[in-house]
Amino acid sequence: MHILYVSHSLPPEGRPMDNVGGMQRVALKLNEALHERSEPPHVESVLLRSSWKWTPYKVPFFLGKAAWRIRQAVLRNEADVVLFSSMVTAALAVPLRGFLDRHNVKTAAITHGLDVTLSVSAYQWFVPKVFGALDAVLPVSRATGAACVARGMPADQVHVVPNGIDLDRYAPPQSKSEMRADLSEALGSKTAPLPNDALLLCSVGRQVKRKGVAWFVEHVMPTLPEHVHYWIAGDGPQSSAIQDAIDRNNLNERVRRLGRISNPDLARLYRGADLFIMPNIPVEGDMEGFGVVMLEAGQCGCPSIAARLEGIQDVITEGENGHLVESENPASFREAIMQYNQAPEQLRQISERAVQHTESNFGWSAVAEQYVDVLRAVVDPDAAPQGDSLPGAPVEVGVHAETMA
Repeated sequence: MHILYVSHSLPPEGRPMDNVGGMQRVALKLNEALHERSEPPHVESVLLRSSWKWTPYKVPFFLGKAAWRIRQAVLRNEADVVLFSSMVTAALAVPLRGFLDRHNVKTAAITHGLDVTLSVSAYQWFVPKVFGALDAVLPVSRATGAACVARGMPADQVHVVPNGIDLDRYAPPQSKSEMRADLSEALGSKTAPLPNDALLLCSVGRQVKRKGVAWFVEHVMPTLPEHVHYWIAGDGPQSSAIQDAIDRNNLNERVRRLGRISNPDLARLYRGADLFIMPNIPVEGDMEGFGVVMLEAGQCGCPSIAARLEGIQDVITEGENGHLVESENPASFREAIMQYNQAPEQLRQISERAVQHTESNFGWSAVAEQYVDVLRAVVDPDAAPQGDSLPGAPVEVGVHAETMA
């Protein structure tokens, strides 16, 4: 089998921080994992490497180049299936459908969440047309898969494959006291020293409304004891709303906005914090397709307290790498957090479980194998395993992750 992998989401060579985000990291690491496999299939890649700033301007030219590259690979008999890394590149399946059908070349697309649900009428008109031109979609979560089915993708052509994580990206956690000291030293210019008895919460990501950070500051932080601190990494359009919530509730000594931080400092934050907070709220037309940051935190021994919402539910296994609580419920978040207040042994145990669970279930090598198995079945349905042995069983609209785990 020959796989042609097409992605517009990779950062420039040697400059990973110029285009960083969950979708971008998935595109990069999947490309690497597919090429690192020692056994067939044969993989070729058509990639756009660009900074976040210039990507929108380069994409139209890249799509034209990618269409030509796909046609050439097919004519050379060097493509059995084209794997698009998102709905952006999957749009090429529409004009190429007839050509690919004549040469019996299949198409599949990875979907992440917002690239399916984006609330723009013209885009939503086009999404079903893209699905109609594809042979399969591979959503990163069951919530994203349900969104695909709701927009016309046949359920038996939807196969969930989770996001993965680079197991070599972060070194194993050290002792909590060493990690906390390292964190305070590295970010000392951005925040005041933490009290010795502090319970440190953290959140990481682009500050958009669905992330719920402003909501958490407004409704949960005022209910927590004075020694509970909250550090927030990232920026975005909700930054001012977050700061307003901090000021309104007199939380400047306990809630710190760190802005964008380097990858080494991000590792320090994950390792030095006690709990990762993912307080997402429902926003029409926007959804959390998965939540790679929770895997990163778990790899560093930082378990998550997360909203039971959308793709988040496919990341958290209750009691293993964190806890799921009702979205927009301050009391539920407070209860989940306070069970670890002044409870170092409980924190140590779930921290160790989070590391083990993340490495066992979400390493990129294992995830790449799932992609290959699904693509083999797309190319040759007769060779597909029977029963539940094929990764990514079809999803059903309205079925929640906890009932399907």
